[in-house]
Amino acid sequence: MEEHCIFCQIIAGQRPGEIIHQDDRLIVLRDINPQAPTHVLIIPREHMESLNDAAQSDEALLGYMLRTAAKVANQEGLAENGYRVVINTGPQAGQSVYHLHLHVLGGRPMRWPPG
Repeated sequence: MEEHCIFCQIIAGQRPGEIIHQDDRLIVLRDINPQAPTHVLIIPREHMESLNDAAQSDEALLGYMLRTAAKVANQEGLAENGYRVVINTGPQAGQSVYHLHLHVLGGRPMRWPPG
């Protein structure tokens, strides 16, 4: 756990968060500043600042995060019309919390290109 990381604090129960799923590897919670009608975050319990810090040994976790994104999208009713999964890496990509996480967004049409 990183002491100053808001996601580590939520995982540790030191801060509130609307958690909709959790297991021994990750938590899923609703974004406090949603950018779509459905906007959830998939956050690994292990602190990793960004995708840049992922090692080969993290491949199973990264795959699990993506499978969880699909399951959550299905549970949230997004699978039929579609959804977007986003990882922001670094300041120019819009990463504001330096703990790796996936955004799952849906419930409205998405534009391309993003940003």
